[in-house]
Amino acid sequence: MVDKITAMLGLVGVLSLLCQWIGWKTRLPAILPLLICGLLIGPGLGILNPDQIFGELLFPIISLGVAIILFEGALTLNFKEIKNHGRMVTNLVSIGTVITWGCIASATHFLLEFEWSMAILFGALVVVTGPTVIVPMLRSIKPKTELASILRWEGIIIDPIGALLAVLVFEYISFSSDPTVHILSALGTTLVIGLGLGLSSGYYVGHLLRNNLLPHYLKNAAVITIMLGVFVSANLLQEESGLLTVTVMGILLANMRGVGVSDILEFKETLTVLVISVLFILLAARVDSQALLSLGWQGIALLLVVMFIARPLSVWCCGIGTSLTKQDKWFLSWMAPRGIVAAAVSSLFAIKLEKLGVEGSELIVPLVFLIIIGTVVIQSLTAAPWAKFLRVTKGKSQGLLIFGASRFSRELATVLISNNVRVLLADNNWDNIRLARMENIPVYYGNPASGHALNFLDMTGIGRLLVLSPYTQLNPLVTFHYQDLLGKEKVYGLHNGDEKKPRHQLSETYQQRLCLFSETVSYAKLASLISQGAVIKSTNLTDNFNFTDFRSCYGDSALPLVYIQNKKVFIYTGLESIPSSSIQLISLLPVAAQELAKQLPEKLKLALQKPREQESLTDQNLNSDKNPNNYQKIKTLIKNTISHKDNTKKT
Repeated sequence: MVDKITAMLGLVGVLSLLCQWIGWKTRLPAILPLLICGLLIGPGLGILNPDQIFGELLFPIISLGVAIILFEGALTLNFKEIKNHGRMVTNLVSIGTVITWGCIASATHFLLEFEWSMAILFGALVVVTGPTVIVPMLRSIKPKTELASILRWEGIIIDPIGALLAVLVFEYISFSSDPTVHILSALGTTLVIGLGLGLSSGYYVGHLLRNNLLPHYLKNAAVITIMLGVFVSANLLQEESGLLTVTVMGILLANMRGVGVSDILEFKETLTVLVISVLFILLAARVDSQALLSLGWQGIALLLVVMFIARPLSVWCCGIGTSLTKQDKWFLSWMAPRGIVAAAVSSLFAIKLEKLGVEGSELIVPLVFLIIIGTVVIQSLTAAPWAKFLRVTKGKSQGLLIFGASRFSRELATVLISNNVRVLLADNNWDNIRLARMENIPVYYGNPASGHALNFLDMTGIGRLLVLSPYTQLNPLVTFHYQDLLGKEKVYGLHNGDEKKPRHQLSETYQQRLCLFSETVSYAKLASLISQGAVIKSTNLTDNFNFTDFRSCYGDSALPLVYIQNKKVFIYTGLESIPSSSIQLISLLPVAAQELAKQLPEKLKLALQKPREQESLTDQNLNSDKNPNNYQKIKTLIKNTISHKDNTKKT
């Protein structure tokens, strides 16, 4: 028996990894292959029977897994972010949640003849969407930046809100179904313990983190261990209060000042990926295929209500008074796939409610999985054509993600933003991020190749990556990660001068992309030029002042970085030729070019005094100042002066 359990655990682990890889490769939500795999090896082929194999251990495994998922989701619920992401997001996670909840609960009661309490619980379970399902779909659909941002932040914020809502409804049902328990006293005790223990334990953990009372290598393990301990303690004090406690604990930590939860989130998301994968296969394998088929037309009708009535009604009501067009609202109305939180929480609640003998509890899990299957499969396959039909997709993303927020990167970002180019700086150095924020540059604090960044880094409008960081060990990881995400030709890096050393030999694929700004430019060179006083400047090249004139003005010391032509952004690598005119050229001007610029007033005076002698010099070695248009003014003044003198002689 022990060998069989070990073999099944190994099989589930391998299959979960394979399903995650398939989801990454196909750019589909990983929940889809996980769901298919669980149904296949469970009710399909009968290979895995979780109840038979794990027995009484199954319930604790699911309970701890759900606790980790809810705590991780709660850590992302920062109340400031709700306000920062627009009126539509705020409406969707408040008014929209109530509308969706009411529509689904009513349809469940009348179509499937559920008791109102069970219908309300089911409605609370399926109001959540979740970033793990939405984000992969957005990457394949590529809708407009505003729409992608709305859907992304709705999924992040509504995840813990919906889970908390479901926990509260479940607490009420579980107590009301037990005749030996007084509903109000039991529910009140649960709320007191959940809120009290959650707030106190959250404050205690926040105090440990804020004051660095734990060594760095113990922080992540300590937070998870304390969270699980608090979960168990709350359940011992009052049955079923643990989920509420860890949710409140996570929300408090996310909103405490001076508490950095990014490292915890990154570690927990690595753990959560494994937990979600294994848990979802186990949950899908437990689904009763006969119960799923017994839902009949009523189940299909409920799915249609969820997709065609509840979601559109919520979106259109929440969109009143916003700047969204009809096409935007119709697109948002079609994007609401359900995810892992609904599946995990419903399975846990169903086990508990079945033990209490609550009527209809055996249909909760099949019904939730029907909604997940229907929304994920149908919307994944049809969302992209629907977006194209509504014309809400964006063209090729011209924005830039810059890894490394050094002074050079910040100055480059400022100039790009002034030219209406979307820029996002990412760095795990807090001082650099703080300075960038003070300059009103959008930032991401953390490793851009982390699991946290995968769900929370806003890549809408971003089409290329510039690796401008000094982190030589991290740069290849970020490069390979975004080569898979954006494409190999969309990632650029700097030479660091160590590639030729034997211990720094890197793959040929990686070295081919170390061509940013030219092969002779390294991070050290850029940092040195900036520290010496070099500036980044945007120059408008026209027929009157073209790239040849630019080179005559600034000489070879000027380093082209980026140019913009017809609202398209091009990265300079030194291998391509820059168009002569009709572009906006962004370049790095060293101190030498700026010193030469100071000589312009004297040259302008000399040109007016001896125009014929200076006519040839302007095209050969005349250097401009901060305003290159003055160069053309000199040429024009010289020609006008010569023409005026010639006309005077003729007269």
